[in-house]
Amino acid sequence: MTILGYQIPSFTYPGVGPDQLFSNVARQAKEAEAAGFDTLMVMDHFYQLPMIGSPDAYMLECYALLSALARETSSIRLSSLVTGNTYRNPAILAKTVTTLDVVSQGRAQLGIGAGWFELEHSSFGIEFGTFTDRFEKLDEALQIILPMLNGERPTLDGKWYQVVDAMNEPPPVRKIPVMIGGGGEKKTLKFVARYADDSNLICPVDEVPRKLAALDEHCGAEHRDRSTITVTRQQATCIAPTYEEARSELDIALAARGLTGEQLDLARSLVVHGDPDTVGEQMAAQLDLGLDGFTVNAVANCHIPGRVELLGTTLSALINSR
Repeated sequence: MTILGYQIPSFTYPGVGPDQLFSNVARQAKEAEAAGFDTLMVMDHFYQLPMIGSPDAYMLECYALLSALARETSSIRLSSLVTGNTYRNPAILAKTVTTLDVVSQGRAQLGIGAGWFELEHSSFGIEFGTFTDRFEKLDEALQIILPMLNGERPTLDGKWYQVVDAMNEPPPVRKIPVMIGGGGEKKTLKFVARYADDSNLICPVDEVPRKLAALDEHCGAEHRDRSTITVTRQQATCIAPTYEEARSELDIALAARGLTGEQLDLARSLVVHGDPDTVGEQMAAQLDLGLDGFTVNAVANCHIPGRVELLGTTLSALINSR
């Protein structure tokens, strides 16, 4: 299960063109593995998200990238954070994740969610549908994907998907963990209780206790032992050897997005930043809320060699001290 995950959500780095991009991403993956992260994650999007950059910023397709990173690493688990269910036929997704597991010798994880970024769907000609539609699709998709990952041959005549004795050969090397991302208390966390091994919360820090209480309630309704689910929270970070360096690197990245004044202050407040002691203290406070671990990114300074490694050694020491 994921206790400490490193996410790469951006592929736009100063002075880095397409010909140098993969080597930069691979360097981050190797640093993450060496520093104690247990899972390496990339976003499953086709356009950059508005809270990170402009839509035309670089974005690599996640499963091709993860398969390539499997050859650059040897022990770290590989996952999307998270797969947009609306993008793919569920049986084909089961094959895709299984193939990743085979080429990585048993290191694949399925991260999945209902999908939400409407611009990508309309631009690429992918049906978006309503909120209810997307969660109905996710429910049906998991009834296909999970049996296929477990060696079964599901048949489903659903509202959205139909399969007949869907085979998945070769099978995964090892059991593939399933992470559902999001913080919706009525539907997302209900699906976590019903289907998932891991929950990755996307919510403000002060909402964590309420999310955990909602998950507890859903586990009770599903007759599920809550302790069998690992819960992490997604957090943006910016770490450097000194607080001053971290603050400078963060402000440079935020200014490049055109943020000033109150917008800059708000964006800065959402990023845990500073030297290792400062970052460690702030992240320890999140663990005290009942989380099992974190998924973190380092959008502001991941392009600087050594920053991902410093983040990993800081947080792995924190996790191991608990």
